[in-house]
Amino acid sequence: METFPVVNMEMLNTEKRAATLEKIKDACENWGFFEVINHGISHELLDTVERFTKEHYKKCMEQGFKEMVASKGLEAVQTEINDLDWESTFFLKHLPVSNISEVPDLEDDYRKIMKEFAAKLEKLAEQLLDLLCENLGLGQGYLKKVFYGSKGPTFGTKVSNYPPCPKPDLIKGLRAHTDAGGIILLFQDDKVSGLQLLKDGKWIDVPPMRHSIVINLGDQLEVITNGKYKSVEHRVIAQTDGNRMSLASFYNPGSDAVIYPAPELLEKEEKKNTVIYPKFVFEDYMKLYAGLKFQAKEPRFEAMKTLETAVNLGPIATA
Repeated sequence: METFPVVNMEMLNTEKRAATLEKIKDACENWGFFEVINHGISHELLDTVERFTKEHYKKCMEQGFKEMVASKGLEAVQTEINDLDWESTFFLKHLPVSNISEVPDLEDDYRKIMKEFAAKLEKLAEQLLDLLCENLGLGQGYLKKVFYGSKGPTFGTKVSNYPPCPKPDLIKGLRAHTDAGGIILLFQDDKVSGLQLLKDGKWIDVPPMRHSIVINLGDQLEVITNGKYKSVEHRVIAQTDGNRMSLASFYNPGSDAVIYPAPELLEKEEKKNTVIYPKFVFEDYMKLYAGLKFQAKEPRFEAMKTLETAVNLGPIATA
């Protein structure tokens, strides 16, 4: 049985750097997921984020979730539910413009700690993108430049709680999907599990680990690497007991960023008759994704190819 890849970021500053980079490369090519420890975000900050997130759910969101469940009669369902998820969520935007001061019902201390947390995650995301560039043989900063567009990347956090569910076999915490964006950094509950990824046709648990950050790759990195790295289907299984906390932060391209396979990678593959992924504006992909999130990614890529043929996007400057 293969073990889920865990990367100790501290090893990058030692003689084990090459082996650590190789572990990241293997995870990107074969898993689409890996977990990082010693990532530079303090345990104290993570503990504070967790405490505030759980308190906020209890105080401001739990009752609303219970009322929604009651109004839809979800506790008594007898057949599988395919059009909703057993989750309670809100969304924080960090870049290009933060909305943290406008989100209702957040305590000032919670707003402050989430701003600090977001700044640390942004730094970690950019560090990871540079490690991916190194592994791919792309110039340092290439991925960050492609993501930049005219206003910089889009970055936000989906704050979720997955309360105890009486019928986890009939209602998913979150239905299976791939993520549309760039690189995703997840701070998840270390006691209540539920996240699974699809590997070789089997659902595999992503192990909860205290103070780790789970990394997964979105559709845009699959396109930029022309399929060398894959965005992988994942889901959340609701649990009958325990409330699972999940803070997924999405470091995505800017809305007007043009996404396309890296020319350097295509040159290396020229002789292999490789299928070439489409070129498109990120915002156009997101509009398509909004209606097709819980469907396979391949038809989305095909649809963008059709659009690419209709609208010639021309050469792109990335410098």
